[in-house]
Amino acid sequence: MQTSRLLIQAKPCLAQLRAGVRFVSSSSCLLQEPSKVPPALWKLGNLNHVAIATPDLEKSTALYRDVLGAEVSGVEALPEHGVYTVFVKLDNTKLELLHPLGENSPIQNFLDKNKNGGMHHICIEVNDIKAAMEDLKAQNIRCLSKEPRIGAHGKPVVFLHPKDCAGVLVELEEA
Repeated sequence: MQTSRLLIQAKPCLAQLRAGVRFVSSSSCLLQEPSKVPPALWKLGNLNHVAIATPDLEKSTALYRDVLGAEVSGVEALPEHGVYTVFVKLDNTKLELLHPLGENSPIQNFLDKNKNGGMHHICIEVNDIKAAMEDLKAQNIRCLSKEPRIGAHGKPVVFLHPKDCAGVLVELEEA
């Protein structure tokens, strides 16, 4: 009985949808037709990693490797980015441990404000970084560099301003 009552209530809404009405509302139902989105020039992919700034890279590496049992990479120096990195491999993504390298390291600036370290940024893969940058700029999302740079994985990356991304520093990496 309940099912037949729902069908009776839904009939006017379905009729309006078939007639091309994009949004239907009544006291008995609320339906919205899926929006028709044009094909995108670029697409978000997987979460590549979450980056964590740490004041003590050895201690943080030992935590993930020795205490939590994760597989970790060796330390890699990336002078062009002002960081040392260690990647912690997880089944579905990675953690990137970041430690300052050099006096102008952006990680040192972060650690000056956050003495114990903490989440620094997230990295999301995109299929076309140049198209993503062009589109995001058109939507007033600030890229922190004019051109992509080569990141820790040897692939082009760009960072997006946290004030334009809900308070989160976002790194895009071409997959």
